[in-house]
Amino acid sequence: MSIKSVPVPSAAEQAYRSVKEQILRGDIVGGELLSEGEVASRLGYSRTPVREAFLRLETEGWMRLYPKRGALVLPVAPEEGRQVVAARQVVEGAAATRIVADGASPALLSRLDRLIALQLDRARAGDADGYSAADADFHRAVVGCLDNPFLENFYDSLRERQRRMTATAVGVDPERVAKAVAGHRALAKALADGDSAGFAAELARHMKVVTGDA
Repeated sequence: MSIKSVPVPSAAEQAYRSVKEQILRGDIVGGELLSEGEVASRLGYSRTPVREAFLRLETEGWMRLYPKRGALVLPVAPEEGRQVVAARQVVEGAAATRIVADGASPALLSRLDRLIALQLDRARAGDADGYSAADADFHRAVVGCLDNPFLENFYDSLRERQRRMTATAVGVDPERVAKAVAGHRALAKALADGDSAGFAAELARHMKVVTGDA
């Protein structure tokens, strides 16, 4: 049996992922002007793939290009946080309504429980990135039940923007972790109980913890 090789991402794709990850993690802050040459030198690439990466990031709304000057990383807009949270609540609420209508499957509930356990494990290890990934996977598992690629892609873009805004808001602070995990348990219980209204109420409370407002 032949083993299929995994395609190696192009230089432009790798440059895109690298710069975007730094923006999402808060390593590159809004208002910072990036130089194609500096980024290319740091990554060990020519300027061409970096330019392609910058163009893609501009299209997605992460930066604005200025010829011969560089790329300005766009700061978070004043209303962006509220708008992102509101949009997430709409999508997750729709997913919860469908899950309740169909009946929450044991497979989904089991997966949510595993992700909660993983969150706690990553938090105890001080792994902020792992904790954040498990948190994202929990919500993504709920949204995935919509079985709608368009809404799922839209939701993923919302998660990325919120991740940027809360890069340092939760981390692995024990008190915040405890609140976030309690929120996930309440959300999973609402789905198990067939309570879409309860899910919506718990989600509103949970979002305040995630954004640092509770």
